Amino acid sequence: MSIVVTGATGHLGRHVVEQLLEKVPAEQITAVVRDEAKAADFAARGVALAVADYDRPETFDGLFAAGDKVLLISGNEFDKGRVRQHEVVIDAAKAAGVALLAYTSAPRSLKAALADDHRATEEVLLASGLPYSLLRNGWYHENYTENLGPVLEHNAVVAAAGEGRVSSASRADYAAAAVAVLTGEGHENTTYELGGDEAWSFAEYAAELSRQTGKEVVYNAVSGEVLKGILTGAGLPEPLVELFVGVDASIEKGELVVTTGDLSRLAGRPTTPLADAVTTAIKG
Repeated sequence: MSIVVTGATGHLGRHVVEQLLEKVPAEQITAVVRDEAKAADFAARGVALAVADYDRPETFDGLFAAGDKVLLISGNEFDKGRVRQHEVVIDAAKAAGVALLAYTSAPRSLKAALADDHRATEEVLLASGLPYSLLRNGWYHENYTENLGPVLEHNAVVAAAGEGRVSSASRADYAAAAVAVLTGEGHENTTYELGGDEAWSFAEYAAELSRQTGKEVVYNAVSGEVLKGILTGAGLPEPLVELFVGVDASIEKGELVVTTGDLSRLAGRPTTPLADAVTTAIKG
């Protein structure tokens, strides 16, 4: 039996593999990658590598074995038909008879277009009859803290989210939940709504940046149309612009507040505070 992680060299995938290495022998882990060179560090530590591409279904033939536990990390190629890509993995997992397929989805409360592919993938997974675990990941701290350059340059957090709040957590937190499901028992046919312990507003985020940088960082709440113009002017493609503006509208409505406590329960510890993520980003 292997624990198989797709997208293993991505931001979340790396955290998952690193945390798995702390819990199970390396030879029980298979990292699915498109570029073997990017996973050389995992291979050097004894992790098995499988080279496969969502857009080439034949590369998944025989990749899984009966009894495997699989983590399908949702793809990030929004323009390539993610549901079809995910279906390739689900079909291969079903053909092999895996013991569990966990999928990183989005919170049930999120109605933005970003969630459409996740809902459709969930439907495909449930229809497959595979034992499943839906890991409905909320927002990541890093969605904001990894892009501090422009914020600190202009001393402003700009969003079209009004006074909405976000229950974000770190990628490492979400990885810990996935690892708990992949290495634990009794997670077949489960759904987890995952989010950080503390929800925050953009005004609070700006205040935290001010506190840690010694600068006066303000929250500039703008309309969706204004944000669209800013992002378009920054050179983002239209589909991504629409996605980001849609997410901010959802935040204003409270759709990224998750209060279940599932994430800290699965991780076995409190989730990482936003302030810690800010500290890490500033030091980095």
